[in-house]
Amino acid sequence: MVGSVEIIPLRGIPKIDLGDNIPKCILDALDSTNISLVDGDIIVIAHTIVSKAEGRVIESSQINVTPRAQDIANRSDFDAVQVEIALGEGRAVIRDERALIIELPNGHICNFGGVDHSNAPPSSYLLLPRDPDRSAKLLRTEIEEQSRKKIAVIISDTEGRPWRKGAINIAIGCAGINAFKHNQGKQDLYGRILQRSMICQVDQIASAAELVMGQADEGIPVVIIRGYDYERGNEKVSDIHRTGEENLFR
Repeated sequence: MVGSVEIIPLRGIPKIDLGDNIPKCILDALDSTNISLVDGDIIVIAHTIVSKAEGRVIESSQINVTPRAQDIANRSDFDAVQVEIALGEGRAVIRDERALIIELPNGHICNFGGVDHSNAPPSSYLLLPRDPDRSAKLLRTEIEEQSRKKIAVIISDTEGRPWRKGAINIAIGCAGINAFKHNQGKQDLYGRILQRSMICQVDQIASAAELVMGQADEGIPVVIIRGYDYERGNEKVSDIHRTGEENLFR
């Protein structure tokens, strides 16, 4: 039977800088707000604080804009510095007209390769973690060791979709939870056996967290999802990415 699910904003996370211990910040915030972790909790963490702690911040003054980046920026009225950083992050450019779609080394495809001004220090840009699945695993391990609770961690980012307007929160890294919920072999309402139903549960959870996380000045980069009966396992967000042969939009 499906039960209720709680979406709990964790307040009190300080501004994060290079080298800050995010698990400690989370545990301190839990203590100060009288929230106790329970087994099965899912901690959704905005990539912005993970990126800052990992030093994935770059100042515009460090960037020399190449003619290629300037040409792309001129054609679509983009920020040339942002274009240059995005080109340096990617392993392939999927599109450079009206949008700059970049494929990252881990297979993730997104606008500007995830390079963004939002919630970055002045005159700086935030980059995605180099290996978000690894980052999630490290965060989970330390939080579990300190809290003595079995939890899962999802690192999230807000991105647009090629076939629908508006951005949503998605998972870019996870640990302690399978990327998918597999319904194959279960029955539908009429007793038919499902043959290949597969739900991307980490994206659904990340989107649920966005309801209280926000994108502006809410200051809530960590959300706890409680009560969701998820599949545990070793699947990662990197398992979600379609290969070139499977991707209909390339």
